[in-house]
Amino acid sequence: MKAFVIERYGKQEPLQLAEVPEPKLGEQDVLVQIHAASINPLDLKIRSGALKRILPLRLPLVLGNDLAGVVTRVGAKVQRFKPGDEVYARTDTRRIGTFAEFIAVAESNLALKPLSLSMEEAASIPLVGLTAWQALVEKGNLRKGQKVFIHAGSGGVGTLAIQLAKQLGASVATTTSSANVELVKSLGADIVIDYKKDDFAKTLRDYDLVLHSLGAEELEKSLSVLRPGGQLITLSGPPDPEFARDAGMPKLLQLIVGLLSRKIRKKARQRQVNYAFLFMRGSGEQLARLGELIDSGVIRPVIDKVFPFEATDQALAYVDSGRAKGKVVVKVR
Repeated sequence: MKAFVIERYGKQEPLQLAEVPEPKLGEQDVLVQIHAASINPLDLKIRSGALKRILPLRLPLVLGNDLAGVVTRVGAKVQRFKPGDEVYARTDTRRIGTFAEFIAVAESNLALKPLSLSMEEAASIPLVGLTAWQALVEKGNLRKGQKVFIHAGSGGVGTLAIQLAKQLGASVATTTSSANVELVKSLGADIVIDYKKDDFAKTLRDYDLVLHSLGAEELEKSLSVLRPGGQLITLSGPPDPEFARDAGMPKLLQLIVGLLSRKIRKKARQRQVNYAFLFMRGSGEQLARLGELIDSGVIRPVIDKVFPFEATDQALAYVDSGRAKGKVVVKVR
């Protein structure tokens, strides 16, 4: 089958179109013919080698973390899917590879594609949708009447998180550029801060939850907008010891990971707020619940561009430029 691979790690390492073996199917796996895959900042981090210590993957490597497609075969112990089913998924972190024609996905990570979405729209959802769900619902326990501040509201995670937070009954503040103010308002944002003109830390106070996805400066400033007992959940800050334990890292590596976030965790304690790092995981069950919200019209995908499969490298470069609104998708079939 055809797939885009990298031979080595590097920030500018080009993707190479190659012929690779079709994936082997385990007893609890589903073989999916990929129709569309989306690009995520995670792909850029993996390509650069920034995650190789905590996410060991074998080179040469097929990139790509989420997909929509059609089931072609199922493993002997698969019960919920059959050939012909239209599905979408976020792969296991150690079994990525959706920039390809086929992939084997664990049944537990798979869900039926929302009926109201095209393949391209469905492929834009899994990673960012699950990230929003696990941050706001699972880890953040966001409730009606609470206030949440979501960084980068026009990005892939931001566009989904705003909609989900509003569905949960929360008041939402976000940052974006002036060009995207109307977009985030249309998604439900109550307070929109133009980050090029105003400082969110001087505007927002007493928030229950912050979802952080930017740099170190924004991470530290986010502490000041939280009420005592509030939560700072980061997707891009230094990982915490809980993440290292849950990932099954060796004790020494757990200690090193803990040291990385010691400074920010100390500052959080001084302000009486909680700090947590989120590295989302695949979940077919959560995707099914997101699919119900999508088909009911509560959540809609936001797609900037769709690239042909042959232009996957250009799609990755476009995401790397930081100009994308919502998601960038590759049409594989």
